[in-house]
Amino acid sequence: MKASRIAAVGAVAGVAVLALSAPAFAHVSVQPEGEAAKGGYAVVNFKVPNERDDASTTKLEVTFPTDHPLASVMPQPVDGWDIKVTKSKLDKPLEMHGKKIDEAVTKVTWTADDDDAGIGPGFFQKFPVSVGTLPEDADELAFKALQTYSNKEVVRWIEVPQEGQEEPDFPAPVLALAEASGDGHSHGASDGKAEDAKSDENTENASAETTATADSGDAGGTDTTARVLGIVGIVVGAAGVAYGVLAGRRRADA
Repeated sequence: MKASRIAAVGAVAGVAVLALSAPAFAHVSVQPEGEAAKGGYAVVNFKVPNERDDASTTKLEVTFPTDHPLASVMPQPVDGWDIKVTKSKLDKPLEMHGKKIDEAVTKVTWTADDDDAGIGPGFFQKFPVSVGTLPEDADELAFKALQTYSNKEVVRWIEVPQEGQEEPDFPAPVLALAEASGDGHSHGASDGKAEDAKSDENTENASAETTATADSGDAGGTDTTARVLGIVGIVVGAAGVAYGVLAGRRRADA
């Protein structure tokens, strides 16, 4: 009885551990390249994982926020995918570069040329879009998305996460907005790439200095070793000479 109870408890514990350690349910998400700062432009990627073993993702529909419409939305071409941009009239016109804009992009749809060109099982795809100007009076933007599979199944990623609550089962992609830079401008991904390049350059310089120091240390170590060996050789040689002289004297005395 004790053995069976121990086995049962172990089985339950094992199931609990597996449940807690299971990977999070993958979903459609959006992330900026570099930084998406308020009042500026950014390139964002909609990342779409394929979660089915027997079907491919063949269509993605992303709805853009109407409470904070974006005057500029430009998708980057993706091989094997057709892109459709849908615009709608705005209730309140936007101002951009001194001009009033009465319509904005409300949806972007990516459709695979065929099932083979879609996102296969075990793969994901990024769909880049340049957006701007980002609102200055919001901390994040939610983009509701529909993911369609080759078997006609549609997964609706439309539940907007709420602060202080658990993540919903089908969360909408949410883009976090950073504060604008101190000069009042936001340069987005360009500045991010520039900083990366600068960081790489500093890293290369530091690496070169470290290598030079290491080489110098190696040279110093080699020189010191040679000197020590030389001194040891001299001492050994002197001892040998002294021993030879003493041995000769002993023979002469004999």
